[in-house]
Amino acid sequence: MTLSIEQLAEARRALDGPLFADLSGDAQVSFEFFPPKSEKMEAQLWDAIETLAPLEPRFVSVTYGAGGSTRERTHATVARIARETGLSAAAHLTCVEASKAEIAEVAEAYWAAGVRHIVALRGDPPVMGSRFVPHPEGYESAAALVAGLRRIHPFEISVAAYPECHPEAVNAASDIDNLKRKLDAGAVRAISQFFFSADAFFRFRDAAAAAGIDAEIVPGILPVSNVAQTRKFAAMCGASIPPWMDRLFEGLDDRPAARQLVAATLAAELARRLYAGGVRHFHFYTLNRAELGYAICHLLGLRPKPAARVKAA
Repeated sequence: MTLSIEQLAEARRALDGPLFADLSGDAQVSFEFFPPKSEKMEAQLWDAIETLAPLEPRFVSVTYGAGGSTRERTHATVARIARETGLSAAAHLTCVEASKAEIAEVAEAYWAAGVRHIVALRGDPPVMGSRFVPHPEGYESAAALVAGLRRIHPFEISVAAYPECHPEAVNAASDIDNLKRKLDAGAVRAISQFFFSADAFFRFRDAAAAAGIDAEIVPGILPVSNVAQTRKFAAMCGASIPPWMDRLFEGLDDRPAARQLVAATLAAELARRLYAGGVRHFHFYTLNRAELGYAICHLLGLRPKPAARVKAA
């Protein structure tokens, strides 16, 4: 990728000046949540939504468990966001252990609830470490799922991208070919799995452009405060965790506030490097907590809009 004069100047500024001084606030964000399993977790989720809504995200998405294990909870959460807030809600939908008819039923229910945005994923097998096996009457891939959803309703569809290559891909080139198939099938953007190196994202973005992909690729950012948990996530999506991350969190097991500060610092630095490279849309994996994402957005120059607050339930 050839950087413009403005981007080169921005890169120099990021290196030479205070990293977050005088940012214009021109970044846009989106947030990912997961459906709550209990009343306490539901209260935490809605507190996070209440906190982040005034930042006017482009959309918020809600995940879908392996094998459709959170189908009802995902639908209830997305429908409530669509019903009770002014936010654009996106529902995750996967191919795992579902027939085309079952997926059509879910998609119709989302459409009826006013949900117009789907994050279409092949999905992870219900047993960690096993390989994906298509349902005998289902979709064989995310690309096929995208095409099927487009036949049902004119959904806005986002798909997943893997800056460090999907763990099941033959190689990086085949992984990008798969991304292109999903976009060609009707998806409008790709949201990346998390990563911890801005260069990894930029290399992936350049390779995608060289393959003829011109759709938006949004970097997914995971603020890390639990390295062990993050290592489990990384094993599922092909992300590498640098050894220095373990060292930075060493000795902070009993200091949650310090862990939060370290996590925010690392994620904000990554976001700033991406911003210097021209990125203006960031997707945050919130884990249903608002503090880290809100702090990073603030550093990026975003400020709350009071009119965007969540309506009372």
